[in-house]
Amino acid sequence: MDKSYEINAKIFKALSDPSRLKILDILSCGEKCACDILEYFEFTQPTLSHHMKVLMECGLVESRKEGLWSHYSLNNNNANRLMLFLMNIITDTDDCICKGKNKLNCCK
Repeated sequence: MDKSYEINAKIFKALSDPSRLKILDILSCGEKCACDILEYFEFTQPTLSHHMKVLMECGLVESRKEGLWSHYSLNNNNANRLMLFLMNIITDTDDCICKGKNKLNCCK
């Protein structure tokens, strides 16, 4: 299996949680303090920390500490790479995985 499939599958798995998708939507407006993100949810700070850890481990979110609080932002480079990967695998292009291979025409 191509390594990019494995890496991107982990990212898509991280995105399979509705709260994490909402967090990305919130961060699309710019850097936010954890306390600001929490205002959008009815879960605790430890639960937010878990979600942020997952998003940081897959490379979509970055953090920085300021005093007691963490501030989070989107990693736009990695988000753009993910979008390009998805577009490439759902679009029939000249570099499609099937091009140049012996295609099985079992249904023809």
